[in-house]
Amino acid sequence: MDRTKKVYNLSTEELKQLQSIELELLIEFDRICRKHNITYSIDGGTLLGAIRHGGFIPWDDDADVILNRNEYEKLLLVVDQELNTDKFYLQDINRTPGYRWGYAKLRRLNTEFIRLNQEDMPYEQGIFLDIFVCDNVPDHYVSRCVCNFHSFIYRKIFYSEVGKHTASGIARLVYKILNLMPEKALKSNYAHYVKFRNRKNTEMVKCLTFPACNRVYGYKRKWYEDTIDMKFENVTLKASRDYDEYLTFLYGDYLKLPPIEKRKVHPVSKLTFPKDN
Repeated sequence: MDRTKKVYNLSTEELKQLQSIELELLIEFDRICRKHNITYSIDGGTLLGAIRHGGFIPWDDDADVILNRNEYEKLLLVVDQELNTDKFYLQDINRTPGYRWGYAKLRRLNTEFIRLNQEDMPYEQGIFLDIFVCDNVPDHYVSRCVCNFHSFIYRKIFYSEVGKHTASGIARLVYKILNLMPEKALKSNYAHYVKFRNRKNTEMVKCLTFPACNRVYGYKRKWYEDTIDMKFENVTLKASRDYDEYLTFLYGDYLKLPPIEKRKVHPVSKLTFPKDN
């Protein structure tokens, strides 16, 4: 059924099926990383779910991993020969025309998981694993605030392809103006910015074009470089050794269940599963 630009409400059975495919993606990502000594951690709600629920948060509809830039570059060197391309494909800003996010996605072939208002993006949108990539940001707080502002501008320019249709009033006009920047020039400029940010190592890092969770505007490098094995559902994945410090930084009292009205799910307009799943 075509539900374009209408919210698709997942049933309990569909959510479980979605999570099972996301687990496949996690297993494939972990397999490649272990084989090539690539350091990563499960992240966000996936890490929180591992600690609080032993796997997926019951209402969560996505999965996240995170790694620092040098580890991601190692992944790019091997992913084309290692990835099971009968089932999966990798998208990122440099590999995928029209892709406008500063983090990568590992997706499942023969599926659709289309976020609301992203129906017209010119690339395949299968069920995915978010792969967040952290770059160096200044250790000095004021400089880090300036860096965060620069990153904010890039994020809005990237998002303008969506915002020019979905925003209203002045915001819509601003997005239309930002969207005049050609994609090739934008990506080239951003690549130079990433290179500039990574000219020297710092104690603080950040996924540049993803909003910070608080006004610190950075995360400790060690959270993503010092990892341990952790059970997630019926498999073992990698997670930050300092998960308690990290999750407290992200969520505060992370063991406390949020009220029902704050249990976030992402608005989706279309969902299809592989016939062989």
